[in-house]
Amino acid sequence: MSAPKVEEQVPLQTPTIEKHTLFRYALLILAASYIIVSLYFIFDTRSSVASLEAAQKVTIANLQQGQAATEDRLKTSNQALAQRLDVTERGLHAAYAGTTAQLRENQRAFERRMHDQQNAAADRADQISFEVANVRTELSGAKNDIAATRTDLESTKVKLDHAIGDLTGQSGLIARTREDLEELRHRGDRNYYEFTLYKNAHPVSVSTVALQLKKADAKKSRFTLNVVADDRVIEKKDRGAAEPLQFYTGRERQLYEVVIFTVEKNKVTGYLSTPKSPGLTAAR
Repeated sequence: MSAPKVEEQVPLQTPTIEKHTLFRYALLILAASYIIVSLYFIFDTRSSVASLEAAQKVTIANLQQGQAATEDRLKTSNQALAQRLDVTERGLHAAYAGTTAQLRENQRAFERRMHDQQNAAADRADQISFEVANVRTELSGAKNDIAATRTDLESTKVKLDHAIGDLTGQSGLIARTREDLEELRHRGDRNYYEFTLYKNAHPVSVSTVALQLKKADAKKSRFTLNVVADDRVIEKKDRGAAEPLQFYTGRERQLYEVVIFTVEKNKVTGYLSTPKSPGLTAAR
């Protein structure tokens, strides 16, 4: 029984060896396939890398050419800009120099005009001073002439005052002495009332009015007196001897006239002339 068992077991080892052999072939095939595929992929990758490197080289070359062209353009542009800036700078310098020269010329012209104007003003001032001096000389002569004329006028006025009244501008005959007064009385044209007034005395009634002496200057024959008529005071200020002093009074506004004969220290003598009218009496 042992021998048959051994015989039966021998054939059973062959299939196992075949299986192992097939498995080894399969592994070899797989390994070869893997190696082949790997080599393909390696070759393909290298080809791709080589193509990529070539493309990169081309791209880099193109970029370098573009950079060089750009640098050339920038260099050209910079040179052109530098040339334009140089031209502009020269133009600015020229313009500045021209403007400065023009300003200096304008300043010199202005200074010349100011100098001419100052000289003209000085000449005009000298002319005006000369004219003012002439005018002053003429005014001085005119003042002398006016003073002489004024003296003549005062003399004429004094003479006229002897015959012209201070209200109507005219007067009838006046008496400078008592003899003249008596002659006027004989004419019978008006009423005549003689009086004497003392300085600072009470008013003296003469006819229908009152007279009061305020001042008397015997040297100059000048006086000031007040006339009281119709409840009002009429001042005859700084008058001269033989000067008719006129005023209106009464209901019919008749013209009265006062004439002073003489002017003494603190005293004057004269008369009052009134129109012919019944009922008037003298108060002496």
